[in-house]
Amino acid sequence: MREPIPADLKDIRFPVPIRYLDLASAEVDTGSSALSEGLVIFLSDGLPVGQAYVDKPENTAALALRVVQPETVEHAHQVAQIPLKNHDVSILICTKDRPDELARCLASIPRQSLPPVEIVVVDNASAGDGTRRVAEAAGATYVREDRIGLDYARNAAVRAATTEFVAFTDDDVVLHERWLENLMKGFDQPEIGCVTGLVLPGELSTPAQLIFERHWGFGRGYRRRDFDRHFYRSHKRHKNPMSMVGAGASQAFRRKVFDECGLFDVRLGAGAAGCSDDSEFWDRLLHHGHTCRYEPTAVSWHFHRKDMEGLAKQIHQYMKGHVAALLIQYQNTGKLGNLRRMLMSLPWYHLKRFAKRLERGATSDNFFLKEEVLGSLQGAFYLLGRWKMQPW
Repeated sequence: MREPIPADLKDIRFPVPIRYLDLASAEVDTGSSALSEGLVIFLSDGLPVGQAYVDKPENTAALALRVVQPETVEHAHQVAQIPLKNHDVSILICTKDRPDELARCLASIPRQSLPPVEIVVVDNASAGDGTRRVAEAAGATYVREDRIGLDYARNAAVRAATTEFVAFTDDDVVLHERWLENLMKGFDQPEIGCVTGLVLPGELSTPAQLIFERHWGFGRGYRRRDFDRHFYRSHKRHKNPMSMVGAGASQAFRRKVFDECGLFDVRLGAGAAGCSDDSEFWDRLLHHGHTCRYEPTAVSWHFHRKDMEGLAKQIHQYMKGHVAALLIQYQNTGKLGNLRRMLMSLPWYHLKRFAKRLERGATSDNFFLKEEVLGSLQGAFYLLGRWKMQPW
């Protein structure tokens, strides 16, 4: 039986092609060809520097001129010239019952231009021994964490790591060969406590993957951004838009920030509230005076869920975790903007989108509106029932 899809996707042919074009290639330089459909990603010296979705024929050179900013290319070149000072880093991966995905992720680590000191794989109570066998075959340190929840696993990974820096990725991610090197180059100032990277889609083979990438995806653009005390204070009346910082699938930390700010809150994340454990921790870092940096030259690819049913559950968990994180951020900081977001901005946002859906029908941006609303409500009740629970 064919899955229902939004009306605005019915004319799209799947899989949606993802095409990588080097700016130095003759095809781009001369503009001799036209691109007809799909996601086009332009490269400079092997790094993505711009992208665009194409749904009608467009000249290659004209498209590159439109979407690639000169300062983005220049930044990529500058990062390549920066000497690497921070080598003492571990790669940490938390996983559960996905040995095939884990093997694919681990296979991208030996190609890293900066080899990690160690790889730590935390198995969050997988049913069989496939995870252990895959981790040990890759030469990783295997740690078992039987308490269900991503952040129990992440905290176990931090405790197991022996290095000054730790870099997290997910089991459904493949890493660019300069991912770890460029994350570490981002720590060029002592106040930078976290660096995140650019996450691109590994494939767009189904409507569910395209919906996620367009409306929930991890890409944060091609410009480096620092989120510091000024950013934190400028949103005094409102919730800090921490999703701008990056994605948990690609992030690195100075190990000492966990000693100062605490570990990941086990009430959040997959297996608990469902999401927003990363953004809550970034919010906590900013509250303590640290800076988070988004570094687009640290590139990885995420393989989104393929089926609509799985995506519906994921979005429900995302919103449940988002609202739970708002309450935790209020609990940690007393910042009323978090409550304003939960009680005013978010309901009004959902109401406007519901009205639009009544007027125009279900489209990809509101197809899972029911899951969003129910997830938000459940997130509030979930966290209020765990208000006094130890966070780690």
